[in-house]
Amino acid sequence: MGFFNFFSKEKKETLNQGLEKTKTSFFDKLSKAIAGKSKVDDDVLDNLEEVLVTSDVGVDTTLNIIKRVQDRVARDKYVTTSELNNILRDEIASLLNDNNSSDTEGFTIPETARPYVIMVVGVNGVGKTTTIGKLAYQFKQAGLKVYLGAADTFRAAAVEQLVIWSERVGVPIVKQQMGSDPASVAYDTLSSAIANNADVVLIDTAGRLHNKKGLMDELSKIRRVMQKLLPDAPHDVMLVLDGSTGQNAYEQAKQFSAATEVTSLAITKLDGSAKGGVVIGISDQFKIPVRYIGLGEKMEDLQPFNRREFVNTLFDKN
Repeated sequence: MGFFNFFSKEKKETLNQGLEKTKTSFFDKLSKAIAGKSKVDDDVLDNLEEVLVTSDVGVDTTLNIIKRVQDRVARDKYVTTSELNNILRDEIASLLNDNNSSDTEGFTIPETARPYVIMVVGVNGVGKTTTIGKLAYQFKQAGLKVYLGAADTFRAAAVEQLVIWSERVGVPIVKQQMGSDPASVAYDTLSSAIANNADVVLIDTAGRLHNKKGLMDELSKIRRVMQKLLPDAPHDVMLVLDGSTGQNAYEQAKQFSAATEVTSLAITKLDGSAKGGVVIGISDQFKIPVRYIGLGEKMEDLQPFNRREFVNTLFDKN
């Protein structure tokens, strides 16, 4: 079911503003990389490699992009530096397409699953709880009935913040005392959501990563307990990453992917830094779809990820 089947002018403007620092930094570096050059040669490619790596695209993805550009240059025989921008746009869009980074059409859920359970994971400080609140707002705006589960029972601040979001958005929340079993909170949340015919359930989890086995055990237990009520829950395990941390986001994605089966990504805080290239690299390296990107503080600034619009905006000098 799709509520937003087009990329609105407002969304484009938010995306453009949110990626402004990344665009400015990238084009400044690219201009220096091709200064004094008329065609794309080995020197330009070497400089381009450095531009992409320092733009947090990641080494492996950078090498992939450079190989694609090299193939294009070999095929077309003579490529000028003035054409490089469009070539990069085409090849990165093609790269994302090859990796099955499908576009997310609005804030929707499959018709077959009710309630649709999203277990949200990620380290403390990445904007996990804020992302849950914004998702709850957007799902509610789309006409869906939403429940929140405060299963991060190890931090009082996490529960308090989620309660504030539930009140702000106007959706019910299920919580227990500090130190309670997170799986118990998830069970109670799902039980209440089923009884009240909810459409979406968002489960917050603890953001600890110091002990991978402990994290794996905890998330596995939450899964097992919810599956007593709903055999295929959770339907989505969403990892929230802070895009402004650049290479650290790659490491978090690696660690969480090893600890649990991550099925989607939300990348936040892209407006606050010049590290927007991390979206391209993480999409490519982990083959996990980026579902949402955070571009600001307002509830409307969490956007469904549209790879075509993202790449077009990133390479639009205007």
